[in-house]
Amino acid sequence: MDKTTIVGRLDALRNKMTAEEIDMVLISSTDCHGSEYVADYFKVTEFFSGCTSDNVMMLITEKNAYLWTDGRYFLSAEAELKDTGITLMKSGEPGVPTLNMFLDQNLEEGMVLAYDGCTIRCDRGSMFRQIAMHKGAAVRGDFLPAEGIWEDRPTLPSGKITHFLSKDMTGESIESKLVKIREKMKLKKATAMVIAKPDDIMWIFNVRGNDIPYNPVAISYCIILGNEVNLYIPGYEAEDLKKYAKENGFNVYPYDLFFEDLKEFDENDRIWLDYVTCSDRILEILSAKGITSVVGTYPSTELKAKKNPEELRRLRECYRIDSLILCRFLYYVQKTVGKEPMTECSLADKLDYMRSTISDYLDLSFETISAYGPNAAIVHYEPKAGEDLAIEAKGFYLVDSGGQYLSGTTDVTRTIALGEITDEMRKDFTLVTIANLRLLNARFLYGCTGANLDMYARSALWEHAVDYKHGTGHGIGFILNVHEGPQNIGWRILSPASGKLNSEGVKTVFEPGMITSDEPGIYRDGEYGIRIETIMECVEDEYNEYGQFLRFCPLTYVPIDLNSLDLSLMDASDKKRLNEYHKAVFEKIAPGLTDEKELAWLKEATREV
Repeated sequence: MDKTTIVGRLDALRNKMTAEEIDMVLISSTDCHGSEYVADYFKVTEFFSGCTSDNVMMLITEKNAYLWTDGRYFLSAEAELKDTGITLMKSGEPGVPTLNMFLDQNLEEGMVLAYDGCTIRCDRGSMFRQIAMHKGAAVRGDFLPAEGIWEDRPTLPSGKITHFLSKDMTGESIESKLVKIREKMKLKKATAMVIAKPDDIMWIFNVRGNDIPYNPVAISYCIILGNEVNLYIPGYEAEDLKKYAKENGFNVYPYDLFFEDLKEFDENDRIWLDYVTCSDRILEILSAKGITSVVGTYPSTELKAKKNPEELRRLRECYRIDSLILCRFLYYVQKTVGKEPMTECSLADKLDYMRSTISDYLDLSFETISAYGPNAAIVHYEPKAGEDLAIEAKGFYLVDSGGQYLSGTTDVTRTIALGEITDEMRKDFTLVTIANLRLLNARFLYGCTGANLDMYARSALWEHAVDYKHGTGHGIGFILNVHEGPQNIGWRILSPASGKLNSEGVKTVFEPGMITSDEPGIYRDGEYGIRIETIMECVEDEYNEYGQFLRFCPLTYVPIDLNSLDLSLMDASDKKRLNEYHKAVFEKIAPGLTDEKELAWLKEATREV
């Protein structure tokens, strides 16, 4: 994008701020539903900055502009913001103030801070308002930054339901899910639950949509009462949805009616809100009515995370087939590199096509990261045609990819050597392999959270004074978002963005049935990047006088590149873990390979060391 375009848009925004007597404007990269990935309509931070990262907060003042994002995006954001006049604020880095700290330092009495309250989370909005009150500043939560400036803005998503899933597919009926949710509501003495989280809503109603690229959800709101359930969705008039709603005992209303219905509650109601996914606007409406909020993670979020037996059965088979595709792809890359022209984009296109041949394929689960050489050091790199690198028979190639199927959602990363690599590259690859396998083979007592489990992986790197600026693992949905909570694996108990406790990472206990990624990495800026990601199912292990032990079973069955290892860095137990994993890979994948050359490659790739 032409940088002068960004400068012009910021100038237009400042003119609007001046006209409305606003001193500071906050813009979030999320939508009205707290989504990580958003439809084009909601990409307001990208419009005003050119930054494509999906975790962004912008602050615009009369003379300056600032953009906060996390370590996954430092390299890409730095390149995208060059010459725009926007200062990159690297969250969590030494000397970089959090957004809250910056506001506290720069807001002054009489100033006005403005934002679109529909796109600011409850927890953040509450903090912004507290800071403003402390500084004697005012807050406007009804400011629409893009209105009147973004003239060719994409339309609001349609809210169309594309798939109605039977109980046979999901393993549980809508009625059963609502019974469990209402039981939790009774314990909290909540008279209603207000849900703005599309993937939770899709899960509750056993439906899927396509409003957000790669995420099979429809934008929607939901209100659960003691004896009725209301779904608010743009596609409310669709006949198939009306019929489905009648058959399953819930009401369907226009999307825009949601905020009007919120105003019908009174001070006698206790409303359950998740402050991480509900918007500041929702809280503002309820607070103005004097309504008490029950704050906490939704029961649907916790129930959704623990996959039921039917979901697990489908996911295991889904990952086996998806792993088979990736094995065939890696065979092609290693046998073809240097013999035929290939680029990052051409390889991404080939893998995407190979996935699309699976019978119940719906879409990718995210844009394929096909990264060669220095581009692999950019954690969320996306190749662009004409700007991508040609692949040569040397160095590392990293591919992070996944699919959406009617049998599940997949995610997997492998890094392979395409030829000569240095001793440093070999050492880094070995450390990442050790880290991945130690977490995959962890045995732990029930009660552990991701903060406990992270040490299984990261300690292998910390011993060598190396680290990676992202979490080690995230939850994964069932025909839903590829990034799903509440569980995650990471060491930070404080959020670098807010400086507050990261409640999900600290408090969420791992349970049997949770599906989580295991993806340590090492990234050398300007040189190469390594990441190995295996998806794991949490299962019960031994029960004894010490309590219930848990462990992980792999869902991903793709070889780890033996040719990139320095075996002298691995102890006997590390080699044993590697050999056991590769034995399982061969047993799972070999029956699906009909090509003798591919089978011979797999046998060599999983050989014992």
